[in-house]
Amino acid sequence: MVQQLSWKVGGQQGEGIESTGEIFSTALNRLGYYLYGYRHFSSRIKGGHTNNKIRVSTTQVRSVSDDLDILVAFDQETIDVNVHELRVGGVVIADAKFNPSLPETCTTATLYAVPFTEIATELGTSLMKNMVAVGASSAVLHIDTEVFEEVVLEIFGKKGQKVVQKNMEAIKKGADYIREQLGEQLETMKLDPADGKKRMFMIGNDAIALGALAGGARFMPAYPITPASEIMEYLIKKLPQFGGTVIQTEDEIAACTMAIGANYAGVRALTASAGPGLSLMMESIGLAGITEQPVVIIDTQRGGPSTGLPTKQEQSDLMAMIYGTHGEIPKIVMAPSTVEEAFYDTIEAFNLAEEYQCPVIMLTDLQLSLGKQSVEPLDYNRVEIRRGKLQQGELEELEEKQYYKRYRVTEDGVSPRVIPGMKHGIHHVTGVEHDETGKPSESPVNRDDQMNKRLRKTKGIRFNTPIHVHSHEKESDILFVGFNSTRGVIEEAMERLEQDGIKVNHAHIRLIYPFPADELLPYVQGAKKVVVVENNATGQLANILKMNIASHDKIQSVLKYDGNPFLPQEVYAKSKEMFVLNGNV
Repeated sequence: MVQQLSWKVGGQQGEGIESTGEIFSTALNRLGYYLYGYRHFSSRIKGGHTNNKIRVSTTQVRSVSDDLDILVAFDQETIDVNVHELRVGGVVIADAKFNPSLPETCTTATLYAVPFTEIATELGTSLMKNMVAVGASSAVLHIDTEVFEEVVLEIFGKKGQKVVQKNMEAIKKGADYIREQLGEQLETMKLDPADGKKRMFMIGNDAIALGALAGGARFMPAYPITPASEIMEYLIKKLPQFGGTVIQTEDEIAACTMAIGANYAGVRALTASAGPGLSLMMESIGLAGITEQPVVIIDTQRGGPSTGLPTKQEQSDLMAMIYGTHGEIPKIVMAPSTVEEAFYDTIEAFNLAEEYQCPVIMLTDLQLSLGKQSVEPLDYNRVEIRRGKLQQGELEELEEKQYYKRYRVTEDGVSPRVIPGMKHGIHHVTGVEHDETGKPSESPVNRDDQMNKRLRKTKGIRFNTPIHVHSHEKESDILFVGFNSTRGVIEEAMERLEQDGIKVNHAHIRLIYPFPADELLPYVQGAKKVVVVENNATGQLANILKMNIASHDKIQSVLKYDGNPFLPQEVYAKSKEMFVLNGNV
C-alpha cells in the first residue's frame, strides 16, 4: 500500500478530459484524501493536447509531483508527450480504439489497452468513454466504484435517472475490465485508507470570489481573460443572491474605472484580470491613487509578454504591479500562496483598501488561480469588516460656501472619507493635483503636502502575516524565498535537503509592497545563501530583495519560465548544486 501517488488523464481538448479529472478527484476528495491538481491546456476552445495531473495523498500536498504512477490516455499524443514522467513500474491505461503503443525507450512502464470507446458505445454513446476510464482507474487503485455514485448523481441527475445509471454502469464495466486484465499485479498501487474528513476541493479563483463575497464586495465589473475569468463566473452566480451584481465591461479600462466609481459611492467593488488587462488599467490605478479611492484588483499572472502564453504558468508581473503606474502613489501588493490564503487575503484586501484609501493589488499566478487543491473548512468567524475613516454619522456643519476637507493633511496620511450625498460632505474630485477640499491646485507647497501625505499612509501598514516563515531557527545554510504557488515545491525541496544534512529555512512573501524588509532581514542575515525561487526570466523577486536588503552577494536565483510549474526535484537539485559549488560539503 502507498501513502500517495500521481494520476494523469490526457487527450484532445473538448473530449471530456476535464470532466474525467473532475469526477475522479472529487470522489477521492470526499473519501478524505488530500489532492493537488494542475491542468495543462491549450489557448484554444477545442483541439490541442490537454491533460490534468492529480496528486493523491494521505497527507497534505501543495505541488505537482515529480513523476507519474498512472497515465490515462485517450490518444497516442498523450502517451508520447507524457510517458517520460512515468516512474519505474508506472502504468498506462489507454483507449484500445487508437491502437496505443509505448515508445521503444520506455521499458519500465506497462501498457494496458482498454476499449473505452467500444464499451461506452455498447452502453448507448461513445461520450461515456471518460466514465469507463474513471472505472479502470478506480480498479488500479483498489477503490470501490460506489464512491463515484454521489458525484455522478450531482453531475447527471438533471438528465434523469437513466442517464445516471448508464454512467455508473460505464464506470463499473471499466473497473471490471481492468480487474480481469491485471489480477493481482498492481497491489503496489493500493492506496492507504484516507482519514474520511470532509474538506473543500477548489481552485484559487473560487476562493478569491468567495473571499470577496464574505468580505462585503457587492459589485464586480470585469472583462473575461484567462486565467481570471472564473472569479467573474463565480460571482455572476452568487452576487445577485446578496443584492450585488456583475457587469461584463467592454474592456479593462472600463472595468477598473467602474470599480473605482463604485468604491467612491461606498460600495465595496473589485475587478480581476491578467497581465494584458492590468496594463490597460494602469492609468486608472493612478487615478485611484491620487483621488485616494479604495479599490481591489486581482492580477492572475500568466505567461507574457503581450498575449504570450495565456494558458501557462508565470510570475512576471511583479515589477509592473509595484512600479507600473506613472507618477508615485501609495498602493499595497499582496501575494497569497495557498487557496486558504487566497480566501482570507481577499477579505483583508478590502479592509486595507478602505483603511489606507488606496489601490490594493492581489497577485496570484495561473497555478494558484486554476490549480485545484484540498482545503480545510474555512473559518467564517475570522471574517472582519473594517472600513477605516469612512464617515458614517452626521458631519459637522460647514461654514457658508465652504467645501468638506476630504483630502485633509493628517499625521498618519489617511484623510477622512465621505460618500456622495452626505450632508455637509460636499467636495471636489479630480485626477489633477488638488488641495484639501479637492479643488485643483498647482501650488508647490500644496503639492509637497499632498504628495507627502499620500506616500506616508502605507508606511505604518498593519498586515498580520507579511511573510510566512518555515524555519527552525534564524541561522541556516540556505534560506529559500518565494511567492505565490512556489510554496509547495520549496517546502518539499526543504525536506529533501534536510535529509542531506543541510540546514534550510523558508520565507514566503505575502506582502510584496510595501516590502517587509524588517521581518525578512534577520533570516537573510542568518543565512549563508539566499535562494529565490520564481517563475520568470529576470529574477524579479530577487531584484526586489536586493533593492530592500543589502545582501547581494548571498542572493541567487532558481528560475523557470517555460510555461510549466516547478517540480520539487528541480528546486532541490538546483539549490543543492548551488550549495556544493559555493564550497560546502
